[in-house]
Amino acid sequence: MTDNSAEALAPIRNDERIQALDVVRGFALLGIFLMNVEFFSRPLEDISADGIDPAMHGIHWLADALVYFFVQSKFWTLFSTLFGMGFAVMIDRAHRAGRSFLPAYLRRTLALLAIGCMHALLIWSGDILVSYAFGALVILLARQLRHGLFRIAGERDPHPMSAGALATCGAALYGGVLLLVLVSGSLTSLTAGLPRDPAKVAEEISVHADKQASRAIAVHAYSVGTYQEAVRQRKRDTVDQIDGLPLFLPLLLGAFLIGAALIRSGWFADPARYAEWFRRGRNFGLPVGFALMTLSTALGTAPPNGRFGLGEAIQIVTYLLAGLVLALAYGATLVTLLNGRCGRGLGAWLAPAGRMALSNYLMQSLIGTLLFYGYGLGLWGKVGRAWQVLLVLSIYSLQLGLSRWWLARFNYGPMEWLWRAFTYWQLPAMRRLQ
Repeated sequence: MTDNSAEALAPIRNDERIQALDVVRGFALLGIFLMNVEFFSRPLEDISADGIDPAMHGIHWLADALVYFFVQSKFWTLFSTLFGMGFAVMIDRAHRAGRSFLPAYLRRTLALLAIGCMHALLIWSGDILVSYAFGALVILLARQLRHGLFRIAGERDPHPMSAGALATCGAALYGGVLLLVLVSGSLTSLTAGLPRDPAKVAEEISVHADKQASRAIAVHAYSVGTYQEAVRQRKRDTVDQIDGLPLFLPLLLGAFLIGAALIRSGWFADPARYAEWFRRGRNFGLPVGFALMTLSTALGTAPPNGRFGLGEAIQIVTYLLAGLVLALAYGATLVTLLNGRCGRGLGAWLAPAGRMALSNYLMQSLIGTLLFYGYGLGLWGKVGRAWQVLLVLSIYSLQLGLSRWWLARFNYGPMEWLWRAFTYWQLPAMRRLQ
């Protein structure tokens, strides 16, 4: 698997890596695991259930509330901005070297899609990688269309978009979704006093009954079913996830572009130089994000079920906006710490996990399903919310140590090595030279 073309890109060397990205990525793995662990022991149909389960009490209710307030919607957004940063890093490397970008990135995206499909079908259907791959293909298509329009006009290929332009496009995509939610909620509130169509009410009842039946089938497949039954259920779950992708994709693409803007700005390449901007981002983002989250939580913690008016729209908008603001503020806080006295320790422990983010993400799913599913230890429904959080902290701590041990001996995590092999169409050196 080699390519001697002068147009080919090569895997990034360890000395070329942006440590701040690896540190933030390593930290984001913890938040992703805290979000996902709940759905190793619940069907994905419950994603539309209460954000804070009112049936819980005591320490389990507290754990559920803390994860909802500080983690949910923040860490998939943070991971998405990091993914966009990776896209921009690859484009910028190709542009500086005067080499072709499209073949390598297309292979990278298709490889990610294949890994995501295998993860969703064989391990856990709550996969995010398939969505990332589709989002990357959309971004790639938009980029090629932009270049095509310049060529049609008889001009040279355009320079990469500026940080400001990328941020504007990303904010427009993300904010456009929030605006549509507000408009929809407002219009629904205006017609709230009108009689409801009996046929529509009957249809809603039927849809609810179908969801409950689907949920019961999923619970059986995962809690006591065989591996083959779980795979069949994962296939159904994955189809449902893809069906909902058009609604999720604008938010995802918005986060991608905002992440690309941060790379294009140069902030992460030289965080010490922009330390004051990171501090400002932390000092502004944390209080504003927590204020938005407090308002959203006060309005409710469950997606609207049946009734959807202006109040429900404000709840959703503040929740999603808090997710973006706090994702960026969490990243700024971590980079600020990286520039301080504890920076060396953060880099030593979090950066290796971030360099192996794909391997660690898949490992979390594998461990989670083997612990909770019927074909594993069968702990489905038997581990309280607080103990789930403790379990995550324990496994994550082991992953930090394992990642550090592994990368002291090898250049890449196992899945990262495979991903790079397909991306650059060559076999990277796996073992570190002593």
